[in-house]
Amino acid sequence: MPGLVRIDWPEHGSPDVPPALSLVELRGRLAALRGAAARRDYRAVVVYGDREHAANIHWLTGFDPRFEEAVLVVSQGDALLVAGNECLPYAADTPLVRAGDVRVVHCASLSLPSQPRGTARLADILAGVVSGGTVGAVGWKWFGPDEVDVPALALDIPAFVADPLRRLSGRVENATDLMMHPAYGLRARVDAAEIARLEFANHMAAAALRRMVFAFREGMTDFAAIEAAQVGGLPLGCHSTFAVGQGVQGLAGPSGRRLERGAPIGFNICHWGANICRAGWVARGADDLPDAARDYLAAFVQPYVAAMSDWCGMMRPGVSGGAVWAAMRAALPYGRFHVDLNPGHLIGLDEWMSSPIAEGSEIPLESGMAMQMDVIPSHPDYGSTRMEDGYVIADAALRADLAERFPDVAARCAARAAFMRGVIGMDVPDCLLPLADTCGIVAPFLLDPAQVVVV
Repeated sequence: MPGLVRIDWPEHGSPDVPPALSLVELRGRLAALRGAAARRDYRAVVVYGDREHAANIHWLTGFDPRFEEAVLVVSQGDALLVAGNECLPYAADTPLVRAGDVRVVHCASLSLPSQPRGTARLADILAGVVSGGTVGAVGWKWFGPDEVDVPALALDIPAFVADPLRRLSGRVENATDLMMHPAYGLRARVDAAEIARLEFANHMAAAALRRMVFAFREGMTDFAAIEAAQVGGLPLGCHSTFAVGQGVQGLAGPSGRRLERGAPIGFNICHWGANICRAGWVARGADDLPDAARDYLAAFVQPYVAAMSDWCGMMRPGVSGGAVWAAMRAALPYGRFHVDLNPGHLIGLDEWMSSPIAEGSEIPLESGMAMQMDVIPSHPDYGSTRMEDGYVIADAALRADLAERFPDVAARCAARAAFMRGVIGMDVPDCLLPLADTCGIVAPFLLDPAQVVVV
């Protein structure tokens, strides 16, 4: 079984700023969407985006709507990006628009309430490109027959976009799976350039979390803890959580609660493409824990770390998602660990894209999957523990491409894997690329985070 040792958290260097999305990449993505649309006989694909759901539209164009809404309409011969008042100049400053591959159209209805209107109506703009035929609508989720009567027709976009599409077209189908499905979604696989971008985001989030953890002091407020993280300027994939104290929900944010010795704690820093999360106790050792939790290390944390070693060992091309699900349920029995969500999922600009890992899933893990180790246990006495970081499954060809194009990224990933194997003792195959320096680190007693669990 794992034990507890005192070590320095590893630092494998700071990555350079990764390359921006290129015109060649974006043209390839737009072509891929057109190909997928043609296979379904869609006249056009309409992609909706807003500040919370920017991943699909950004992946296709390099533009995100910030705090407005936006609509991208892609047909076989045309593409237009419909933007509101404040996003109009921002949308124009993207490679596809500058190159003339995408037209920008102003629709003030996408702007904030009470701002000037007077532009063309969205319905009139859409009428020029989607009249007749079948249209695919991309939002941020699709549905199954256990949720709705007709999954293909259940749209997850606002009514003011869906209603004119339905009036103008012969049929409007939910096409979100084209972008996000774990088996075939266009965003469900990454290349070497995307690995470099993901690694940068993971580094930024992990470095901030490390600064925060090593600043923890008994009695400090959660606001002061987040301030100590010195979170950088990358966009957040979700609000930073900080839950300290019995009964505080895990998704709670800072509210002025204090770090009191003997309290459970959980927290994260999440950027686009990275979510680094940890949980443990405000304590220096087991003696600081409530009586019912004194065996926290042996009964809860050590089995969890061993299971995460197993998880890493299964992150290989060809392993079915159902097999991972079954192995995690066996290693972390529900009666004690209460893992309710999928034990791992795909991550992109959105914190949770989708997951090949589900009960009975026959979807195989594949090279290019950016996987979030997101296995969340909970217990009324033990609280939680966590080793949540990002990884990429990469076969020999993808690893060789990464080493050729981004040798420093490849070297840092290799160094992290070597640390996880040699120091922590985890089963990390060559095909699994750890993206953050926190990978493998579980510090159960967070007033003394140099105490780390090893296998």
